[in-house]
Amino acid sequence: MEEMIPSRLSTLGHPQRLAIFRLLMRRYPDGVPAGEIGEALQIRPSTLSSYLASLTQAGLVTQTRVGTSLRYSIEMQEVRETFDYLLLDCCRGRPEVCSPVSFTPRTGSTKMSDRKYNVLFICTGNSARSVFAESILRHEAGDRFNAYSAGTKPYSELNPFVIDMLQSKDHDISQLRAKNVSELQGPDAPRMDFVFTVCDQAANEECASWDGQPISAHWGMPDPVKAEGTDAQKRLAFQQAYGMLRNRILAFTALPLDSLDRISLQAAVDDIAAHKETAPE
Repeated sequence: MEEMIPSRLSTLGHPQRLAIFRLLMRRYPDGVPAGEIGEALQIRPSTLSSYLASLTQAGLVTQTRVGTSLRYSIEMQEVRETFDYLLLDCCRGRPEVCSPVSFTPRTGSTKMSDRKYNVLFICTGNSARSVFAESILRHEAGDRFNAYSAGTKPYSELNPFVIDMLQSKDHDISQLRAKNVSELQGPDAPRMDFVFTVCDQAANEECASWDGQPISAHWGMPDPVKAEGTDAQKRLAFQQAYGMLRNRILAFTALPLDSLDRISLQAAVDDIAAHKETAPE
């Protein structure tokens, strides 16, 4: 692997190749179609093809064929080995030298403390999926988690199908409203412990980093708002989104947070994202 390090550093030294790498890291473990990457980053197809080939050749990205399309995703094992090599080589067996750079004490290998955690769910419109997630977490484990949701480009009001479904399931909707992520950033905002994106478009966007380096993951799923057909067919799409999110949130709340270090916890939330169950509640 050592001989690959210069190639990988050189590959990531190009601004647009680095932007592709960062987008795929935000979408991990998803495979993302080339067209979606190009549209999100405004890169022409011919140029994008060259950049993706360079990242793949360097071993940082893997290519998978799904039907007639190619999807690209992070080769996480190779990425981890690359970062590990750099840190171990630089530190020369002195972890105290590199620990401020790689992980602060709050985000290092120490276990999560036994306290109430702040969890944020982000989508683009903050009208459906992120609102479902906020409501489900508050309903299922509000004694252990403070649940929030926000949008990168929020709609003015919540989707009526969401309101009807939450009310039918006895959720408290009094605190719900569409809001921008900027409301949850800044010196007076709550410090997030977990940040989950639940729509692909939000994950594709380049957002400001969060204070405290919260654990993050992409829990993307189909947008029920885009469902077509009769009201019954649309309600089914919202029911499936609710069921998928509830399954993931129940898996998340079952994690032994007080006994997992950060690396293990990150792997666990990524693993939750890798399961694409869609059975309705």
